[in-house]
Amino acid sequence: MDKRDAVVGNYTCEVTELIREGKTVVELKYRMASWFSPNEKILIVIFPVLAILLFWGKFGILTLKYKSARTNKRIILLLIAGLVLTVIVIVGAILFIPGEYPVKNASGLGLIVISTGILILLQYNVFMTAFGMTSFTIAILITQVLGYVLAVVGLCLCIMACEPVHGPLLISDLGVIALAELLGLVYMKFVASNQRTIQPPRNN
Repeated sequence: MDKRDAVVGNYTCEVTELIREGKTVVELKYRMASWFSPNEKILIVIFPVLAILLFWGKFGILTLKYKSARTNKRIILLLIAGLVLTVIVIVGAILFIPGEYPVKNASGLGLIVISTGILILLQYNVFMTAFGMTSFTIAILITQVLGYVLAVVGLCLCIMACEPVHGPLLISDLGVIALAELLGLVYMKFVASNQRTIQPPRNN
């Protein structure tokens, strides 16, 4: 029922059950209730922000360790895409954190969750620019894709319900995305520290 169609006050309901009849009085109230708990809101924002910070860590390694005419063009594109993603998540957080459950909060949550898909493309391009694909980087990307798909499913379930009972699904999968970014950073740091002169992979 739309809030505009529900006038606050006492309503008398006539109840008929088999051969029995009766009346009951129901009081209709309107109160603002938080869509997510404060802790859940913090986690929903922190995991994407952490994932973005980890991306910038990989970007720093890429800038310092992997340099060539070809990688410089990719680095510029990665920089632009990373900045766009950062702005989108910040705007989403500003819309999502305050208030309860108006359209503004749902829009903010959507921006936060949907935009994390950009991290998959960024991570793939970072790997390809640096040293190409390996079995471990493929496993990281698959994990990140699965986390993103389930996070989007959790987002849809939360938006369709009056109470976001599927919030833990959404939060845990945002955590998986951040974990994939962390694994990518650690692996990239490990590879970079074990090579003296690093050349980007050649295209056949």
